[in-house]
Amino acid sequence: MSHTSDDELDALLRRSFDGPVPDEGFSEKLMQRLPPHRRRIAWPLWSGVLAGVGAGGLSLLRSPLLGDGLRDWLRGEWSAPAVALLLAATGMSLLACWWSMAEADTR
Repeated sequence: MSHTSDDELDALLRRSFDGPVPDEGFSEKLMQRLPPHRRRIAWPLWSGVLAGVGAGGLSLLRSPLLGDGLRDWLRGEWSAPAVALLLAATGMSLLACWWSMAEADTR
């Protein structure tokens, strides 16, 4: 639909709107009977983060990429392992930032 059609449809709906539909208190009763909002449990998230960090650390423990990249990075040399390490750190921090914003509680 075009923007013009949306405006025309909106105007038509507003003209034929008679007001709220009476429900004899049904909505209020229903809202009172609903269970309270459950609080999120944090331990699965943190255990998953710790398991991921542990698995990543164990997989990189015997890899020369981590040691060579860190050594070259600290020396200020732009080698392939240093760039790979920098890109991995940047990607993981951006992913963590995106994930935290997606999981943020907006209330």
